[in-house]
Amino acid sequence: MKLGAFSISLAVKDLVVSKQFYETLGFTVFAGELERNYLIMKNENALIGLFQGMFEQNILTFNPGWDENASKLSSFDDVREIQKHLKKEGVSLMSEADESGSGPASFMITDPDGNPLLIDQHV
Repeated sequence: MKLGAFSISLAVKDLVVSKQFYETLGFTVFAGELERNYLIMKNENALIGLFQGMFEQNILTFNPGWDENASKLSSFDDVREIQKHLKKEGVSLMSEADESGSGPASFMITDPDGNPLLIDQHV
């Protein structure tokens, strides 16, 4: 199963302070807007999303169809196919993608320890 680019989405208390901290670790702003309360920070292949006031827990995020530069992959597993596979395997979903659609969609699951995973396809 191809899940695409991986990042961790962090629920931060102060976006500016978090931005400055990750900049000291060599990350630079890759996407997002301070005014919209989120930034995507990048250091080589590592991606960290900083989100202020959007959710309570940190989330593991996968982007089918994208590489770590948000460039479309020529071959990838569609989010709906991934979802169907996980449902068949008995994985409970927190939210579901419309399996009759195409293009951008997402769903959420949790791992056995309660960590949320977002499978978020943008293409």
